[in-house]
This record gives sequence, C-alpha cells and structure tokens, in this order.
Amino acid sequence: MSEIRTFTDPTGGMDAARWDALAKDHFYSSSNWLRFCAGDGGVTTGGLHAEAGGTGMVGVPVTAMRRIGNPFYQWSRILGDAGLPSPGPEGLLVGAHRGYQTHILSTPDLSREQAAKELLGALEPLVKEVAGGGLAGEPADTVPAVAMFLSTEDVVALRAAGVRALPVALQPDAWIPVPEGGWDAWVGSLPSRRRADIVRRDQRKFANVGYEVVHTTLGECHLEAARLLACTERRYGHDADVGELAESILLQSEAMGSDARVLLINRPGEGPVGYCLYYMWGDTLYLRAAGFDYERLAGAAEYFNLVYYLPIEIASEAGMRWVHAGIEAAEAKVLRGAVLRPLWMLELSQPGVLSDHSAEVRAYNADLYAKWCDSSPAVAKAIVRDLWAPFC
Repeated sequence: MSEIRTFTDPTGGMDAARWDALAKDHFYSSSNWLRFCAGDGGVTTGGLHAEAGGTGMVGVPVTAMRRIGNPFYQWSRILGDAGLPSPGPEGLLVGAHRGYQTHILSTPDLSREQAAKELLGALEPLVKEVAGGGLAGEPADTVPAVAMFLSTEDVVALRAAGVRALPVALQPDAWIPVPEGGWDAWVGSLPSRRRADIVRRDQRKFANVGYEVVHTTLGECHLEAARLLACTERRYGHDADVGELAESILLQSEAMGSDARVLLINRPGEGPVGYCLYYMWGDTLYLRAAGFDYERLAGAAEYFNLVYYLPIEIASEAGMRWVHAGIEAAEAKVLRGAVLRPLWMLELSQPGVLSDHSAEVRAYNADLYAKWCDSSPAVAKAIVRDLWAPFC
C-alpha cells in the first residue's frame, strides 16, 4: 500500500540516503534531483515506496500534475498529435517531470516483474488519494496515471504485471559508450574512419583558437550560465528571460551542490562564450544543458568540443562506461558514436482510454520508428532495433 506521506517531501518521507540506495545508478531518480524538481510550480512532487515480499522494497518518483510548461511531458498534447485518445491533461505522472528518465526502483532481491507488480499495487490507492485530495486539479473520483520516458524493459515488466495498454513511443534516447583506453580508444571505436577524422579535425580547430577551459560548479557561475543559455534559447526561437533562467539555475545549483559540474570556455580576456552542465552518477556522465554566445565564437567546432569531446575525455578518465546525451539532435549524437534506445509513455490506469486501441498505438509506433530510420542512414544504424520491436 502507498503511504500517506507520499507527497510529504520529494522522497515520500524516506531518508535520502536510503532512497538513493534504492535509486542506485538512476540519476534522474536521485534524491537531490527530485529536490530540485520540487521547486517548480504547477506540480506536486513526491516519492512512492512500498515494502514488497517481506524484505524487499519498490519505489518510483511521482508527480501530481495540474499544469506543466514542458511540451515533452504534456501527455495529452502528445497523444492528440498522434491521433490517439487522451485521458486529459491533468493527473498522476509516474516519474519526475524533469530529466526524461523514469525507472522502476527496487532492491536486488526482487525481479523486475515482481517489482512492477508491487508497484502497480501501491499506485492504486495513491491515484485515489491524488484524485480525492485535488492534487491534480479539482477533487474527482479518479485521475489518470501515466508513466513517461520508460525503458522497454520496464514497459515489458509492467505489461506482464497486468497493464493492458500498449506504450506510445516518445523519443530516441542517446547513449555514447566509453571504452577502456582513454580518448584514443574512443576515437578508434567510432564506426568509420571518416567520423574519426572529423572528430580529430574538430579538436584541432578548437585547440588552435586557444580557448581557456575552466572546470567549475553551477553555483559558481549561475549568472553566466543563464546568460549563455538565454542566447541558445533565443537562437532557436524560444522566449528567454535571463533573470528567470538565473533563478531556476540557482535553484538547481542549491539542490545539487558540487555535483552540478560545469565546463566553461573563455576567450582570453573576454570571459565565457560557452558552458556545458553535466553530472556524474554511477557509471555514467549525464549531459544536462549547454549555452553559447554565438556572436563571440571563433567557428572552431565549439559545440562539439564542449558538449561531447571534453565530457567524453572526463568520463574516460573517471572510468565511466557511458555518456548519456539524452533526447533531441539524434544525428549529431550518433555521428559521435551514440546508440539510440527508445523511451515510452505508458498509461497505467486500469482500464485506461488506450486499453482498447492497441492496433492504432502499434501503427503509430511503427510509423514513428520508420520516420526515425528514414531520417538518416547513421540514425538507422544506431537504433537498437530489439528494443523498439515489441511495440511496433
């Protein structure tokens, strides 16, 4: 059963160290990340956890959503654009509302299928609590429960545990493997000599400019990070207020502390012209954000060096196995060696509006998969087909 303390704090009343032991390598389920998420308006964040099997434990971040500005989490809009039925825009998001990663958390003594079954049992009373308490809008008899940005493995487990709906494909998730042997080994692992030559050329151009690379934390440079991020947002047609960005970035730095690591590149005597925010957790370096003052760049492949090559070097030196590059800009990432794993939306309500629309969902997934494959030969080769196949 879910505890009444689910929304008491971001980890549902569980001690942060104990929660992080349950979250293990899943950075976007970690207690500090959830504490950062809790500062946003329009949502109520919490942590669902329940005892299982006498000695085991399952858990997942949960978010009661009244409104959310990030379009990637607007499940009603996504389903509408796909021509699929929607349960409405408000309800219980299973997962955090930032980070684009949701995982079933469990202790090692539970199989993935056992954990999924226990989690579904704990969700049922929580949905009633959210509905009756008006946490996702006006009090109601029930609200939808939707998990977003799930892995294929967790979707399979949840469906085996009784979920009727098929998952809806969201985005490919880019993961860059980091081999043993340092930078040269990574360059040598790229799938073609041409790509390796491009990387070396980009690195030479960057080095010839004489940029100063500064390693710092987000707390030490949050104002510069906000200014640079605003430049990038405006470049791509988004409204960006430096003050609002600085406030959000400061909240992130306060929640994450020294784990919020930043690379700055400075032109001598001119200050920062680019930044990249990243986190190291478990065996993975997570790329989080980047921004550039484009008018002051030298045209020396600054983006690729700051966002990919330098972090890959850092990850290699730290003995990490992966750089997580996330969603969007898939082709740029696969050209730097990324593999693409699917992420899914899964309606957990029983029964839900998608339960009787399996044929339409499967057709939509197959069409989206084909579009990604057709977008470029490099993307088609990087897609992990076995992870898409069960639901296309």
